[in-house]
Amino acid sequence: MEPIIFSLPGNEQLALALSGKANINTGSVEIRNFPDGETYIRFDTAVQDKYVFLVCCLDQPNDKVLPLLFMAQTAKRLGAIKICLITPYLPYMRQDKEFKHGEAVTSVLFANCLSSGIDCLVTIDPHLHRIHRLSEIYSIPQIHTLHSIECMSTWIINNIKSPYIIGPDEESRQWVSEVARLTQAGFVIMQKTRYGDKNVEISIPAFDASGKTPVFVDDIISTGTSILTAIRQLEVRNISNPVCVCVHALFGRSIYENLLGAGARKIVSCNTIPHFTNEIDITDLIANQMKQILDDQLA
Repeated sequence: MEPIIFSLPGNEQLALALSGKANINTGSVEIRNFPDGETYIRFDTAVQDKYVFLVCCLDQPNDKVLPLLFMAQTAKRLGAIKICLITPYLPYMRQDKEFKHGEAVTSVLFANCLSSGIDCLVTIDPHLHRIHRLSEIYSIPQIHTLHSIECMSTWIINNIKSPYIIGPDEESRQWVSEVARLTQAGFVIMQKTRYGDKNVEISIPAFDASGKTPVFVDDIISTGTSILTAIRQLEVRNISNPVCVCVHALFGRSIYENLLGAGARKIVSCNTIPHFTNEIDITDLIANQMKQILDDQLA
């Protein structure tokens, strides 16, 4: 059984890195749009009897999902043994219940859609809330949820002197406490009440960070509202220049500039989503999982 990696547009750098670290060849596929906007796909590299890895980060997912599903189902029709999706960022985890009557529960709907063409899923730190495991909504036979805690902790150890870890909300306590343990740092958890996408009330319990560098650790920075509010809370206590570390950088340059303008010393992210703040590399984490998947397949 020969494995092969295909990249969807915009994921070429990640695919090449995984190819080198997992020692798996990359394949060629033509993806383009017809004049009316419909997607054209043609595999230039044979996939029959091969284990196919599709690499596609699903930030801004709406324009990516159809080509991805077309590729998965076409590869299966052409004789691929299995289709494994490598998507460091998994979207549509926010709307996991019907908050108001008539709303679409898009977490479930998206899971149903993606499950239709994928045999194996590898992702990093999905934004789980009321859903505790992806298997609760995804019917994909193999789901591998990886965690960036050690990668983030290593970066903090190598770059931050005397860190003090600050978590965004109570639900983050378990993994923020683990970052604090690995970095041998103290930590505190913010109390957060969200009234809307850009309306957040935050309080931070009293803590002593004398001589320490405050480090906000979060899984996602999107609007930046929570961290901006928290930075202002710290300023009131004469605690300034925090470092902001996140897994998934969904924010644009204006949010980045707003955070720096509010007093953030530095903003860094994992390279789960291509972004100019990427300083924490997760490709070894994914490549090792790919090797394990293939070993299990051959066992």
